[in-house]
Amino acid sequence: MKIVILDAYTANPGDLSWQALEEMGMVTVYDRTQADETVARAADAEIVLTNKVVLNREVIQQLPHLRYIGVLATGYNVVDIAAAHEHGITVTNVPAYSTESVAQMVFAHLLTVTNRTEHYAMANRDGRWSTNPDFCYWDFPHTELAGKTFGIVGLGNIGQRVAQIALAFGMKVKALTSKDSLPAGIEKVAWEELLATSDVLSLHCPLTDATRHLINRDTLRLMKPTAVLINTGRGPLVDDQALADALAESRLAAFCADVLSEEPPKADHPLLKQPNAFITPHIAWATKEARVRLIQVATDNVLSFLNGQPRNVV
Repeated sequence: MKIVILDAYTANPGDLSWQALEEMGMVTVYDRTQADETVARAADAEIVLTNKVVLNREVIQQLPHLRYIGVLATGYNVVDIAAAHEHGITVTNVPAYSTESVAQMVFAHLLTVTNRTEHYAMANRDGRWSTNPDFCYWDFPHTELAGKTFGIVGLGNIGQRVAQIALAFGMKVKALTSKDSLPAGIEKVAWEELLATSDVLSLHCPLTDATRHLINRDTLRLMKPTAVLINTGRGPLVDDQALADALAESRLAAFCADVLSEEPPKADHPLLKQPNAFITPHIAWATKEARVRLIQVATDNVLSFLNGQPRNVV
């Protein structure tokens, strides 16, 4: 059994092991694979694992031995599912492995805005406090979260975990969701009300044609100028230029994101220059604990497939 991992580095840059997978067949690991290298590298493989390397119809048609594609992520938009099914190829993903880590990043971002802890730590490392005439100082207003309204778009696993943490901070939680029955403490509201009343708005919905640029010039006009927008979902949920303009014109207090429409972004990306945009490089999922779960579930998926009982099939 020949197994090829096309882009292993982000999931396992060397601190974890592929040993359990290696016990199932001959494993070839590539840290990164360019689009024009994909077919050659996967040519003889029966099993291919991918994170962000695209396996579209054209690629799949050139891989006659391929029986299984394992996506090393929850989202599987990198695979042409219809083409895979037409060729009898099983496709699996890894659901819910990063729920705790992503929820944690949401509040790491939010606390960056409300408390600016890293700013003060760095300033004091440079001697700022030691030369201060008073026992304390602050360069930005500090904000208490208790009593504020936390809005959530999408109440899947991550959205619900974020809601629990927001409630623990003493915040009021409102949500836009298709669910009829919500956990205690969460109020279901319409989209316009969520935009108008949220002090913090966090995006946790999937990227679809309907949600692409969900945050745009029109919806931004409905938000409070004091609001904080957080996106740890998918970059294209947000119109980057519209958001950069809103920040520049003080129509939004801050934007926190772990994802952008283009990754990596170009150096002149409009949000990278905005002082109230706090951007991390798509790392919310990447705690060691989450990556251990990711590799374990991905390995179990392969084993289940080989045993004739595939799981997490998409």
